[in-house]
Amino acid sequence: MIRMPSDNFQGILPPLTEQQRKLEAELRTYVQNLAGTIGERNLSRLKQLVAAADYIRATLGGLGYRVRTHLYQVSGNPCENLDVEIIGKDRSDQIVVVGAHYDTVQGSPGANDNATGVAAILALARTFAKIKPSRTVRFVAFTNEEPPLFQSRHMGSRIYARQSRERGEKIVLMLSLETIGYYSDEPGSQSYPFPFSFFYPSTANFIAFVSNMENAPWVKQLLTVFRRHAQFPSEGGALWEWIPGVAWSDHWSFWKEGYPAVMITDTAPNRYPYYHTSADTPDKVDFARMARVVSGLQQVLADVANASI
Repeated sequence: MIRMPSDNFQGILPPLTEQQRKLEAELRTYVQNLAGTIGERNLSRLKQLVAAADYIRATLGGLGYRVRTHLYQVSGNPCENLDVEIIGKDRSDQIVVVGAHYDTVQGSPGANDNATGVAAILALARTFAKIKPSRTVRFVAFTNEEPPLFQSRHMGSRIYARQSRERGEKIVLMLSLETIGYYSDEPGSQSYPFPFSFFYPSTANFIAFVSNMENAPWVKQLLTVFRRHAQFPSEGGALWEWIPGVAWSDHWSFWKEGYPAVMITDTAPNRYPYYHTSADTPDKVDFARMARVVSGLQQVLADVANASI
């Protein structure tokens, strides 16, 4: 449940590589455009929600992808899930989904929640644009993850996962990138639901891989690959779904359809003091550490996409 393989990184972080410095600047641009220029984006700010979808569509299109729009209605308002895919060269029927929601809670510009997840999707899509993996890789931007539509039939990922099941798609793994940009070295900066503070560190300097107990093998495999390639603290847990936070993102929608899914997160409200507030702005995001995380996720996704794990 909580015991994870391989050694966790400890000590002083090494200097960013040249590639990571470029990635840091790329991620900063994406988050600034979504949370700074566009700002709050949800059905109560429909113009901004559409603007965010248009920005994501244009960015992915600029990378050479054909962007597909999955349109549905909520109270007469148009809502869009967006996806692009790279067809696998020899296991094309096996699909790896990497997703993040682009909407925000009402009253928040949503820099960390969840412009950081979307930024990571865009950066990963750029990296993989010219790669031909073994499995099909699909990058998805979901809408309507936040309340009041969270875990409802109108949640974008819920609709997407259900339609995938209806089409008989073989999704071997879904990775949900949820709030991945805030870190602290202050003692006591990390909290947990009882009793997990007895098992996990009290300093909020790590990225977490989280899923339900059914997907424990995936959590362990993903964390092993991340720790092999990334010099960055990381934790993992395969936990009961009823524990607060474990099911709080788009991976839940894929669980509902019987697909394996893992959330990658900085643990959001368990460390981030600006969670779901107007102060969730780009200046709160630690882009250097986020670049280290996304750099590690490039290797994780490469292993999954090439059926190495």
